[in-house]
Amino acid sequence: MTTTSSLFDLFGDLVIYRNLDALDDRLPRFAEAYADMGLPSPIPPRKLDAAYAQALAWLLERSRELAGRPPLTELVYIGDTMLNDGGAFTNLRAHTGWPGWCFIGAEKDEELAVAERNGLYQANRWAALAEFLGWVQSQGAALGAGTAVIIDIDKTLLAARGRNDGTLDRARVVAVEATVAGALGAQFDRDGFRRVYAVLNTTRYHGLTGDNQDIVAYICLMLSAELDTLEHLQAEVASGRLVDFRDFMAQMDAQPGRLAAKGLLALHQEIYGLVREGDQTPFKAFRRREYVETVSRMGHLPEHAPLAQRLVDEVCMTQEVLDVALWLKARGCLLLASSDKPDEATMPTPDLVARGYQPLHRTATHIVGQSIADLLPAQEF
Repeated sequence: MTTTSSLFDLFGDLVIYRNLDALDDRLPRFAEAYADMGLPSPIPPRKLDAAYAQALAWLLERSRELAGRPPLTELVYIGDTMLNDGGAFTNLRAHTGWPGWCFIGAEKDEELAVAERNGLYQANRWAALAEFLGWVQSQGAALGAGTAVIIDIDKTLLAARGRNDGTLDRARVVAVEATVAGALGAQFDRDGFRRVYAVLNTTRYHGLTGDNQDIVAYICLMLSAELDTLEHLQAEVASGRLVDFRDFMAQMDAQPGRLAAKGLLALHQEIYGLVREGDQTPFKAFRRREYVETVSRMGHLPEHAPLAQRLVDEVCMTQEVLDVALWLKARGCLLLASSDKPDEATMPTPDLVARGYQPLHRTATHIVGQSIADLLPAQEF
């Protein structure tokens, strides 16, 4: 029995991250294709933007053409959050006009509950994917060569929400802390940093941070360097005087002497410059460290490791989602993997490649969960 797998085994290079650059080099990069997509700017839209759905539909169509497949006529989407995945699904269905169905899953220690509404199927068990496919077929879905299937990566196919998702969170937190510690050296106060990060990495401050971990990391760095205080920042946000992280960056930019004294001037200028260019992933050092922390947690434990340890220490592939993906692939559906991770958090630098590191989607890891292969509808062609 296969105990490990990778995203590449399922999708090949048909994997798309935040920058909307498909890893399949037969497809153009977003900066080369945005005009053909009908979009006004080479700055990639975010997942909940209508423009993101427009770009994704274009990439699906180009992928279909490359494979010599029949026209796409319907959509299936599998994810873990109603806001981001459900929103992206709703936008894509509206843009294409295709009938579509979306599964939003999580694992919860409570009685099984399922909710169905307007093509959205939400369940508190990943195993409910079996019933979801039956429901989709009852709604008239063909689930064949004309079906586009988008599967979310983070906390869906990898590190299932409610079961194994803490591993991804820990990888990111360790990366933030290590990056800030490396920038500050002896000035770094771990307890102070953790207090600041715990406050800012919440929905309460999404208005300031834009729900962008690069910005959270940057602000934490500046507060850890004592270029501002958490209490002052909170007061500014509460009063409405500080509503955008760019304003905070401008305040830091007005203090070149203090930045230089802390050894942070060059790093600040790099990050601030990228923000002004429209780069949504400006803290490159943090994201590159996140890549290392993530792939180092994939498939590294021995086969005999206890399940409890694996769920805590390893980013695992979700058995139930894997079973469904294989079932849909066998029916001829077009499968695409999607993630809001930036490319920098998923691809090794040249020096890491030389040390044997592979892209995240080509890194194998252990498969964990309940097999539902025998519960899926019988294949009929």
